Amino acid sequence: MTTEQSPQRADGWTAAVRQRLGLGRLLPLGGAVEGAWIAETAAASVLRGASVPGAVLGTLRIGPATAAVDTAARAEPAGAAGADPAVPPAPPSALPPGPLRIEAEFRAAGDRPLPDAAAALRAALVTAAAARLGLEVAEVDLRVTALLDDGAPDQVTAPPSGSPSVPVAKAEGPAAVAAAAVPGVVSLTRVLGSAVHTAEDHIRIEVATAADHRVLDVARSVRTAVSAATADRLPVAVLVTDVVEAPGEARSGWSVPDVAAPPVGIRRTGRTRGPSR
Repeated sequence: MTTEQSPQRADGWTAAVRQRLGLGRLLPLGGAVEGAWIAETAAASVLRGASVPGAVLGTLRIGPATAAVDTAARAEPAGAAGADPAVPPAPPSALPPGPLRIEAEFRAAGDRPLPDAAAALRAALVTAAAARLGLEVAEVDLRVTALLDDGAPDQVTAPPSGSPSVPVAKAEGPAAVAAAAVPGVVSLTRVLGSAVHTAEDHIRIEVATAADHRVLDVARSVRTAVSAATADRLPVAVLVTDVVEAPGEARSGWSVPDVAAPPVGIRRTGRTRGPSR
């Protein structure tokens, strides 16, 4: 019996590892007191909805900004004296709160100056990160990989790209029921384990949110609802593993006004790199 079940156990572990790795980095939402994180794949799927004329996004990654890396290296270890007891610990391997950096490749139309296209795309990504997600983006690094053919408008429409499907969990127990009832929560999920992880010093909730709600706002509401529904009133951490479009809707591109320079306060890292010759 043990021998027969071993391959099944191995398949289960393999699937769990693939699901965890499929989330990418776990990115902090908002500031240090928010206690909320989002999977990189979920965030990237939303950012791909930002569109500007003459640019097609390719590879897109989100990680800590240079300043955040330097700060983390000097930071006190978790649990050090003076830490706010109301702020829950981060999920396993999650990035600590701090500014983020977007690195992306894109194809550009040949009838528009590359600096203008890059500046417009940079502004669209930063706006989407703040307005639709709640990410604090401090740096955007773009690389042009190719020039689009003239007279081919179909090439300037970003291809649909979504985050990978995540396992859905049933709402069982007061914390789960409270989280599931929050407007903007589509479902509970179970990628890092159960949908509700209860430790001695905190509770962690996994959710998928609706694309028509700002992710950070939903996460805040989940924290409030879960805290009120549990007797111990432990600090609550929220992990958003997916951002889900309404049934029957494709992820539609949305745009921001065309600009010629990055928004104030956003660090432009180096020059926009052009395609190799």
